[in-house]
Amino acid sequence: MSGTTTAGTRRSAGVPRQRVRRAQWLTSLGDRRPDAGANRWTVLVVLCVSLLLVAVDATVLHVAVPAVTEDLRPGAVQLLWIVDAYPLVCASLLILFGTLGDRVGRRRVLLLGYGLFGVASALAALAPNPEVLIGARALLGVGGAMIMPATLSVLRQVFPDRRERALAVGIWSAVAAVGAALGPLVGGFLLEHFWWGSVFLINIPLMAVSLPVGRLLLPESTGDRDGPWDVAGALMAAFGLFGVVLAVKRLGGGEPPLTLATVVPGAVGAALLVLFVRRQRRRTHPLVDLGLFARPAFGTSVGCIVLAMLALVGLELIAAQYLQLVLGLTPLQTGMRLLPLTLAAMAAGLAGSRMLHLLGPRVMVGLGFVLTAAAVVSLTAMGADDRPTLLFGCFVVLGFGLETTLFGAYESMLSEAPAESAGGAAAIGETSYQLGAGMGIALLGSVMNATYAPGVAGTRGVPGEAADSASHSLGEAYEVASRLGGPGGAAIRSAARASFVHGLHVTLLVSAALLLAGAVAALRLPRRPS
Repeated sequence: MSGTTTAGTRRSAGVPRQRVRRAQWLTSLGDRRPDAGANRWTVLVVLCVSLLLVAVDATVLHVAVPAVTEDLRPGAVQLLWIVDAYPLVCASLLILFGTLGDRVGRRRVLLLGYGLFGVASALAALAPNPEVLIGARALLGVGGAMIMPATLSVLRQVFPDRRERALAVGIWSAVAAVGAALGPLVGGFLLEHFWWGSVFLINIPLMAVSLPVGRLLLPESTGDRDGPWDVAGALMAAFGLFGVVLAVKRLGGGEPPLTLATVVPGAVGAALLVLFVRRQRRRTHPLVDLGLFARPAFGTSVGCIVLAMLALVGLELIAAQYLQLVLGLTPLQTGMRLLPLTLAAMAAGLAGSRMLHLLGPRVMVGLGFVLTAAAVVSLTAMGADDRPTLLFGCFVVLGFGLETTLFGAYESMLSEAPAESAGGAAAIGETSYQLGAGMGIALLGSVMNATYAPGVAGTRGVPGEAADSASHSLGEAYEVASRLGGPGGAAIRSAARASFVHGLHVTLLVSAALLLAGAVAALRLPRRPS
């Protein structure tokens, strides 16, 4: 019998002897293969470390802006690009590099991203002028766009079993939440001890370790290589997303919606994206399989990610302003107040696999939306006085509910996409995350401004020009109050605080409405994991 088996193996399907020996050798490696046994979790650690750096870098510069301004003296436009170049470039290139990874190898793109991220970090830390810093931030965005979808698509390959993959996705998404929250804390700590460039230098040793470790441990994988890679389509997607995200960011920064600086990039970007969709539908081998959106679980998951980020990111920005400007907390105290949100998100990520098994995608995502909406509505009890117990409870429920939603949505999206399209699917998910965040800042920021400004502009006993300046933001109102002094300054300060709290309440209710819309959308998800 052994002779028959040997002969069959040697001649089966005309496979050469050396290929059979190689297959037998790979089998004998057992758990030493990169995607086998305990090594899967080692791979997850490497992916999470790289994702943590990318997430931290998206927010770490915010607290360093005053130091950068004092040192490099950028103009107003230059300062805007210093802050926005990274997320703008990263969001624009996610689809390009996600699909390129499917074509040339996801590990290869990921390792190139590691290298570029390290080089760009050094360039940013040592930037002698604003132009170099803007260019370095843009290069960081390119590196981030290489890393983010690659981590998720490699994870999709390394964990083929859905239950294990659910746990891995939970850890991955919790790390993303932790990274965004750690950014201001890490930046604030470094600025207390070093110069502003240190917020970038911390990336270099970690990337220097991740590059050789990733090359050793991460498995290589590709998707369907039939047909040529659609270079023109990739550029259409990149420039289209760049235009749309730029317009959204300008709106979020208070730019009037009908100015050329907002309308032109938004219109050109939207037109390019429409052409991109039409091109993909005509091609035999499309860059992105738009047929994925015909699957209810995939399209709904993407929509839920957008709605969750739409409701949350603008709200987080406004909440940070409330804690610092209304309650008078320091940046470090503000970060500590937001820490329960992060810890609850981590707990939800770690428990996500079990919840998905018990509840199924539909109930899990819908429940996450409802919990988050309940926490947001409860936050309307906040006023001019500090209520730390209320904030703590609401932030815990908010973090747990949001992470539950994002976990269920990401896991359903990944499971619905075929393995050969993992890079493209991951890029779509990350792009929806970035677009939702940008639109949230624009939408909720506009709601906040619309409700805040009228209560300040007509303050009695204050010159009209001063009241108009104070109506732009609470921070500017405090500056105006300090200049005026006396009863006028006290009046403008009191009116601004009251108007900000009122605007916060309205914004919270709008955010809750968006979250409940997400709960309704989640009804299209399957009851049980497929």
